Amino acid sequence: MQKYFDSLIARYPVLAAVRPEVERTAAELVALFRRGGTLFVGGNGGSAADAEHICSELLKGFKSIRELSSEDKAKLAAADAETGPALGESLQYGLHAVSLLSHPAFASAFGNDVDPELAFAQQLWALGRRGDMVMGISTGGGAANIRKTFAAARAKGIMTVLLTGNRHGRCEELADIVIAVPESETYKIQELHLPIYHTLCLAVESRFFTMME
Repeated sequence: MQKYFDSLIARYPVLAAVRPEVERTAAELVALFRRGGTLFVGGNGGSAADAEHICSELLKGFKSIRELSSEDKAKLAAADAETGPALGESLQYGLHAVSLLSHPAFASAFGNDVDPELAFAQQLWALGRRGDMVMGISTGGGAANIRKTFAAARAKGIMTVLLTGNRHGRCEELADIVIAVPESETYKIQELHLPIYHTLCLAVESRFFTMME
């Protein structure tokens, strides 16, 4: 995985300050997926789009070959002789990643009936299990819905990772790992978040699948 971290710093020298946290997060993600755990990701605004982006890179091939095994292809063919063979050639293996933005009907209902700030926390409480991980993305580090989600995570024994900037918001108090990029303006923070999470996805993917160079 080291070559991906080296490449990140070569392209973005300013991120050398957070390399230890990025490497630790990658190692924790590898351990998470090896034990069959799930990564939950949430954020607001542009960070909501980043949360979806992270999950999309993990649920399908990013830079890897994720072809199904002969055994799984045979199971699909046996399940449906008409469509199974094509499914076997098209489906890919994925890593367990859930975006907390992906249930809009639930979020609107829970927000209307209970509290919109608790929509992420409620999903994590219902779906998360001890040993899972939640990554909260908050450029200012003080998003109330992320902090409350981290509180729910702590109560359930779920690891918390905060992707943020250098404003040192209160979410840091409940984060097991803080990746705080050295910027304070929102758009500049977001510009540095993308290469970090791409690197995390690449590094983790390389431990499970054959990479395409």
